[in-house]
Amino acid sequence: MQFQLSGQKIEVTQALRSHAEAKLDRLTRLDDRIVSLSIVISVDKLQQRAEGTLNVAGKTLHAEAAENDMYVSIDKLFDTLLTQLRRHREKLCDKHQREVYEARQAAI
Repeated sequence: MQFQLSGQKIEVTQALRSHAEAKLDRLTRLDDRIVSLSIVISVDKLQQRAEGTLNVAGKTLHAEAAENDMYVSIDKLFDTLLTQLRRHREKLCDKHQREVYEARQAAI
């Protein structure tokens, strides 16, 4: 899996990188088919923003979070991505179960 963390108008420190990598473990535990994750952090006057794009096999998920603290922004970003990834996995499971059910009904 590829992981990229970049900053606009802000320097990406080792502490920010390690915080994001620690949160990344939650995503990889949920789904091992993650291809890449790209996070862009930026600062606008009083808002500190984190935007992330997660590429899963066959799907691209995008989320944004803006708070007064960069660490809180990263936390909220990963929470949103985690929710979207769970929803995507549930849709795949429901689709697979529906196909199995229809195949069994057709065989009867």
